[in-house]
Amino acid sequence: MACKVMGIVNVTPDSFSDGGKYFTPAEAVRRAKNLVAEGASFIDVGGESTRPGYSPLDWKEEWARIEEVVSKIASLGLKCADGSDVVLSVDTYHPQTAEKALAAGAGMINCVYPAPVPEMVSLASAAKREVSLVVPYECRALPCFSREGAPFTYFDPMIGFGPSREDDIRLLGSIREMAGEVPVLVGASRKRVIKRPTGVKTPGQDIAGTLAVVVWAQLSGASVVRVHDVRESVQALCVIDILCGVKKDEGEEK
Repeated sequence: MACKVMGIVNVTPDSFSDGGKYFTPAEAVRRAKNLVAEGASFIDVGGESTRPGYSPLDWKEEWARIEEVVSKIASLGLKCADGSDVVLSVDTYHPQTAEKALAAGAGMINCVYPAPVPEMVSLASAAKREVSLVVPYECRALPCFSREGAPFTYFDPMIGFGPSREDDIRLLGSIREMAGEVPVLVGASRKRVIKRPTGVKTPGQDIAGTLAVVVWAQLSGASVVRVHDVRESVQALCVIDILCGVKKDEGEEK
């Protein structure tokens, strides 16, 4: 696919979408394996919810939640359908957690706040293997990204982090422009930009709305979409690829 899929594994009791469902290490690892089987190229493990009104964790509590999950997923050596390695990402803004996650085998850090980004770049650059980043789009001009040896980075418009749904819509409308500058990752799965216009507030019942944003992101040039519903997103992107001539239809007609 021209646009790849990142599957979300929330190791939290309070996520707005699936809090508590994958809180134990066994459930989280099973979730990761299922998402890869559904077509995810990236697995993003997070130990702290960033929903509105969330309670921040210190890095020690965050790491305690995800340490076993990260280590076990890394040890599995998960592969994509094309034989390439699945990228294990850790969603954290704590450099201490990021450092430990990289040591445990993670290959990507997803940092949702700008302040820690220079330190995350330094950690990724110092790794003895290829490590990539996801950071807010507003960080694209930071000097750390122009230095030789800077890690490969996806830039996230941060849908849902602004003050209003109107801001989310404006950001989604700007993806094509953003993607003309840098690789873009879009994470809007089950967020307010989908819930408010559809009126659907029950988690898991807004898949069609999420898929509309996934397709929009693909057509606007995004490189990755970060979603809860991987199978459905992969199917939608596959069809769009075929319709746009990016991929040959090799399916068997029945």
